Amino acid sequence: MNPAVIQLLVLAAIAVFLFLRLKNVLGTRDGFEPKIDASAKPATNKKSFEVIEGGLDPDITDHVEMDSDAGQAFVKMKASEPDFTLEEFQGGARQAYEMILMAFEGDDLETLEQFLSADVYESFASVIASRQEAGYKVNANFIGIREMKIMDGVFDTSTDEGEITMKFVAELVSFVEDEKGKVVEGNRDVIKRQTDVWTFAKTFGNDDPNWELVATGE
Repeated sequence: MNPAVIQLLVLAAIAVFLFLRLKNVLGTRDGFEPKIDASAKPATNKKSFEVIEGGLDPDITDHVEMDSDAGQAFVKMKASEPDFTLEEFQGGARQAYEMILMAFEGDDLETLEQFLSADVYESFASVIASRQEAGYKVNANFIGIREMKIMDGVFDTSTDEGEITMKFVAELVSFVEDEKGKVVEGNRDVIKRQTDVWTFAKTFGNDDPNWELVATGE
């Protein structure tokens, strides 16, 4: 056989061998691979952070330490009612505070009965009865809440009852008149600042979403 032909066959065999090796390493394209978009941005390793079980909950840590007694009480409240949030509670507490305060100033026992526990209602009603007996009338104008803060939280696992203590600092104009219209307490023209520490309670895990005022202080 012609040496030139033999050399050509050897080169061809080497070419086939190299082709098969490349095919095994690189694979083949069958026409179904997605086209590469040169304008596409490269993938990044950016991670999204989620609150996981046992992790930090900003709804709690914005108010108290997560590992504090109050923080763990709020964790239990959320476990009992997954839709419960301190943010929504604060919004409701703000409205309740103004309604209760103005109902008390205005001798509105019907409204007070809706928001107060039996013990607190009796205390408020007693004060109202005393000033009515003395012929006193309270005039009040609520200006607004200047400060509102969650102070504490408690959860009783045996009863599923939770309590949240709030501090309110409000501004209002309030004065008391006697039967003749004479001011006997307060001032018509002075805005006073009032601080209250109130505790609200409810039983979690039932159909009643309402909280009651169960304790008051300063």
